[in-house]
Amino acid sequence: MQFAKTILHYDNQTVEFPLNKLTFFDELYVDFKRVDHGNYQTYHLAIHPKKTIQIKKLSLVFNHDYLLSNDPRIFCNGYQSWSESREYHIKEKLPNLKSWAKNHKYIGDHHIKEIPRGKNIFHSWTYTYVKNKNYITFLGSLKENAAFTYFIHDGNSQQLVVEKDCNGLELSHSFPILDLFVSHGKENSVFNQWKSEMNLSAIKAKTATGWTSWNNYFNNISEKTILKNINAFHEKNTPLDYIQIDDGYQTQVGDWLSIKSTFPNGMAQVAQKIKQANYKPGIWLAPFICDAQSVIFKQKKHWLVKDKNGKPFAAGKIKLWGGKFYVLDFYHKEVQNYLIQVIRTFIKKWGFEFLKLDFLYAVCIFPKKNKTRGQIMHDAVEFLRTQAGGKIIIGGGVPLGSAFGKVDFCRIGSDVHLQWENKYQRLKGNRERTSTLLSLRSTIGRWQLSNRVFLNNPGVFILREKTNKLTPTQQYTLLIINILCGDLIFTSDFVRDYSAEQWGEYMLTNQLQNSEVKEIQNLTNDKYLISFINRGKRFVAACNLSNKKTTFLVKRQQIVLESFESIILKS
Repeated sequence: MQFAKTILHYDNQTVEFPLNKLTFFDELYVDFKRVDHGNYQTYHLAIHPKKTIQIKKLSLVFNHDYLLSNDPRIFCNGYQSWSESREYHIKEKLPNLKSWAKNHKYIGDHHIKEIPRGKNIFHSWTYTYVKNKNYITFLGSLKENAAFTYFIHDGNSQQLVVEKDCNGLELSHSFPILDLFVSHGKENSVFNQWKSEMNLSAIKAKTATGWTSWNNYFNNISEKTILKNINAFHEKNTPLDYIQIDDGYQTQVGDWLSIKSTFPNGMAQVAQKIKQANYKPGIWLAPFICDAQSVIFKQKKHWLVKDKNGKPFAAGKIKLWGGKFYVLDFYHKEVQNYLIQVIRTFIKKWGFEFLKLDFLYAVCIFPKKNKTRGQIMHDAVEFLRTQAGGKIIIGGGVPLGSAFGKVDFCRIGSDVHLQWENKYQRLKGNRERTSTLLSLRSTIGRWQLSNRVFLNNPGVFILREKTNKLTPTQQYTLLIINILCGDLIFTSDFVRDYSAEQWGEYMLTNQLQNSEVKEIQNLTNDKYLISFINRGKRFVAACNLSNKKTTFLVKRQQIVLESFESIILKS
């Protein structure tokens, strides 16, 4: 890969400028430099306007021969936590949202018109790599607080283009817009170098297990349901760290302090009961949205982001919420005061010890003329981190780069489905869909982030027989991959119904969770080999996510796996 040029579009001007030189133009000057660090480089670019200008696009162009290798793999990190993120073969195609699926337009990057789409074109957010055998060519943003970074792999022109999400940004002051890391080498070594250059805060959280109400009871929860599940774990003296009360405790989405009658003794009482059972209580909220039936929507419309017609902007529809949901204007002082009150109540009055903060992407769907999406997301996450203090934060539905070093755990994939695939949503081209297959692909795809930028929180595992359509084979594969690639492992099962065999599988969370993954090989057609060390011994997990019987070659030994089957072998 070779650096070719830098192009800046602003106002009605298009200019190019060289490396390692201050370059002056009539309206601005730029400071663009590359620093060599031996086996990797960093690029740094700052724009210094002499008057107010409007940025249209900034592009760094690298020439890259994608055909140099017989089997190159391109890693595409999705826009936010739920977005499909995996390695693609050069002959594959990124799914594109169908025009008739507009309800999902704003969940991912489908509304961002600057993203090129088409044959032989891939894009990735925050970081990306091209893998050839055991080596990767890696590019990663070092800071996303100025503007999000996206990478365009263009197999037609044989170019890898780095762009900043800054279209329409008005600048009247100096602006350090880009800090980029570029390296080539073995996967773990390169990710370690990237982490070191980001200089993030140390990760204080530890690997953990937990129970969440969502993937079993969804928003039909009650105090009785929560206590019943706590007692089921407590009776078995089960190793467990967290109990998470998910969506459904509040009367409406957005009205976080208005509690349903199904919690007659209040949330503080439930949190206390969880603590008495020696578990840590946590609670879910989506701080930047509200639904159409909420008091906020009905009485506080001045809090809401408006569309071009001046009406409250509907970010999407969720059936369980009764329809559309809307976005709060984070910069409105009353909104911030309300969220301060909510979080302080959760932590100080009710006694919750961790917060699951979800749907965070909503706050930055639309940039402002003086703030990029990246700046808005950065400000919002900083605000939440400050309000939470030292309490644990689990980030969800968030552009990952904004969560680096700011949240303790972060979702790294979509919600699992109650069957293997959500075929209707796949037909829509929805890369943020609820899907067990999609969740596992992203959990594997983002495994390298673990213990580098935060601790990984994959989707839940499911072992129960009732209220789901996953087969025992699919459940085991979901369990194994989540344990090996995740740091915070949740289930939503009512464990009192477990058989002896199901308890045996559940206890794998205790036996395998602190394993050290050394390498994941992405073979063809949803086949993976996960090499890991557990208690000083080396193992390989062969995982078949496809619906076809397949053959693996492990240490010169042929292994035949049925559809959706996984097996762990001593290495």
